[in-house]
Amino acid sequence: MDDAVGQAQLVASGAVSSVELLEAAITRLESARPLNAVVTDLFDRGREQARRLDESGALRTGTAGPLAGVPFLLKDLGASLAGAPEAMGSRALRSHVADQTAWIVQRYLDAGLVIFGKTNTPEWGNHCTTEPSLFGPTVNPWSPEVTPGGSSGGSAAAVAAGIVPAASGGDGTGSIRVPASCCGVVGLKPRRARTSFAPSGGHGLEGLVNEHALTRTVRDCAALLDAVTGSAPGDPYSAPRPAQPFLDAIAQAPAAQRIAIAVDSPFPGPGTDPQVAAAVEATGALLAGLGHHVEPSAPSIDPDVVADAVAVLHRVSNVQLHELAAAHLGRPPREDEFEPSTWMMIREGFATTGLAYAEAIAAVHDQTRRFAAGMAGHDVLLVPTLLSGPPPYGLLDQPRGSTREFFDVEFATTGWTSLANVTGWAAISLPLGRTADGLPIGVQLMAPDETILLQLARQLEQAVPWADHYPRP
Repeated sequence: MDDAVGQAQLVASGAVSSVELLEAAITRLESARPLNAVVTDLFDRGREQARRLDESGALRTGTAGPLAGVPFLLKDLGASLAGAPEAMGSRALRSHVADQTAWIVQRYLDAGLVIFGKTNTPEWGNHCTTEPSLFGPTVNPWSPEVTPGGSSGGSAAAVAAGIVPAASGGDGTGSIRVPASCCGVVGLKPRRARTSFAPSGGHGLEGLVNEHALTRTVRDCAALLDAVTGSAPGDPYSAPRPAQPFLDAIAQAPAAQRIAIAVDSPFPGPGTDPQVAAAVEATGALLAGLGHHVEPSAPSIDPDVVADAVAVLHRVSNVQLHELAAAHLGRPPREDEFEPSTWMMIREGFATTGLAYAEAIAAVHDQTRRFAAGMAGHDVLLVPTLLSGPPPYGLLDQPRGSTREFFDVEFATTGWTSLANVTGWAAISLPLGRTADGLPIGVQLMAPDETILLQLARQLEQAVPWADHYPRP
């Protein structure tokens, strides 16, 4: 299957119509129903959009958008589409319908992407696995025994299975990169404020959350980032515009980079699986062979301070979402309308003081400065995405007694991912390893900006191509 850029080129050339591409994607989706990756069908909407594209003449004049006619799926969280169901993985919102279109979704539409469904996600994105009680678990296309990751697990599974070349995602402590690692696809968390949370918000989780996509190829990752880069009027802050479009930048080899490599986790836990460590070290050797300077080094953070702060921010965020559910239902939601771990966060959130919240924000900023100081002398950090291969179901969504204990379990599995969210750095997971039983292993690169990550990712993709690696049916 062609990637999104390739499909757009086919449509622009007249070799295939938007409707034909969409119908082929719908056929693949129907064949892959057992994966439970897509929870809301928007086929009629997609068919009407594709038909309008084909009949408008915009394709012939080149004004239909750079990705015109390419079928695309939205994560059912953080990607509101007016008039479409939006449950966010929550039983309390099972009948909720979005009343506005998110700024980033409008940018997708402006680029010509044909939206025809929404993908599965855990309740409110709280979990780095996708097994909500509302819709049931999404199956990892590589194995039904392991999670596809989360919270963008439905999108990652759909891309890995070849339903679509790309699908949207969001990332608050690793929710794009973790499923990318579990499903063997590309997942970039952009730098903070690369895109907008308009019209409903200024940022998510005090800047921890960033929106982007899961893709099979680096050029699709770059093209989609070009489509959504920018800010809306009134945004509280925005990232500097890139010197050139990301898609243009990856056509150029980067200057030699100073790359710090670390295989050990910054958080307490069982440590890094030797197979994962080997994949990271092999990637470091490959980058050194490409002319980059790679040496063992890592920034330090206070793991207790980071985990405490992330826990506080999630508690308060869940209270906000509780109030959204109350407004939707017209009554206070019941405990049995939430996942047990969500209810735990809500309960603790109502008891969290304003002082605790302010101190959590200050702690995030303090740890960001400590992290940045520890990277002085290096341009890029090379680390595992997950500390193991894809985890089993039932590990990353269970209540653990407290929100802090919940994140202790998560961070013992994910390791470095949350630090890109805390610092606002860009981070990308690439499918550069395999476990002994053939499951994907993601390797992660972090840097203050996306351009160098995409350029390095493109070098690695050319050296060890992965786009044609599909799980067996």
